[in-house]
Amino acid sequence: MVAATAPAVAPPLPEATPPADQEPISPIPAPPAADPRVLALGESLFADPRLSGDGARSCASCHDTRTNGADGRVRSLMPTGSDPPFNTPTVFNAALSYRLGWEGQFRTLEEQAESSLESPDVMGARVDEVVVRIRKDANLTRQFRSTFGRDPNRTDLLDALATYERSLLTPDSPFDRWLHGDTAALSAEELSGYETFKSLGCVSCHQGVNVGANLKQRLGVFHPLSTHRPEVLRVPSLRNVATTSPYFHDGSAATLHEAVRRMAKSQLDRTLTDGQIDQIVAFLRTLTGRYQGKPLRPATP
Repeated sequence: MVAATAPAVAPPLPEATPPADQEPISPIPAPPAADPRVLALGESLFADPRLSGDGARSCASCHDTRTNGADGRVRSLMPTGSDPPFNTPTVFNAALSYRLGWEGQFRTLEEQAESSLESPDVMGARVDEVVVRIRKDANLTRQFRSTFGRDPNRTDLLDALATYERSLLTPDSPFDRWLHGDTAALSAEELSGYETFKSLGCVSCHQGVNVGANLKQRLGVFHPLSTHRPEVLRVPSLRNVATTSPYFHDGSAATLHEAVRRMAKSQLDRTLTDGQIDQIVAFLRTLTGRYQGKPLRPATP
């Protein structure tokens, strides 16, 4: 099969900003209303190293909400000291994903939290043991009683963590403002990048509110992307992607330009020009939203 070379001319820009519901990408909503007591408890638990088997790491150790919701490393070390199979994904906007986990094996935040706590590759704990540990903390036990009306238990622990994660949304990106009708939110280059992104077929996998995270796809449809295993992965979200390097499940792409070039060749059998890549990257940068009123920024490994 001869690789197709993408046309050098970008698709024409739209004459006017279309209604958001006519686009394959939809804007991020405001965080859902939640009991502030559950939110506060979930935030506290998210940063508590007692949720790990060795008491040395918390959820926030790899998912830094002060930066980009990840850790900036190619791969984080396992509790055992060995390399894990996957790069750490951002926790921001995870609540909007239809599939969770690099292999898309989870449908709810509660399921994923439970698996992460008990996985020897992540937190290396047992949830029941974590509950026993928490019950020994008088202040935290009182917080559970005040919030849920009962002592700490598995269900409420996972509920609090998931409720906090549902609050970690990043609305108000330039692209979302454009979707809402602000014609000045994007430059001509950014709009050209979006039109190229659509015309090449990138939106067949990267669409919806999270610009991905809706389905699974075979890795290396036309050409190898990086590693051969696993063969099928969840399509990742591209929200805030300009802040979440390195890229791919194995962290093997250091820059967005490299990621776009390799992905186009591997999944679309397209060889993109430097100009096309620049335009697509310009568009991808417009997907950076805000958390608590501040734009996300890259994490420092």
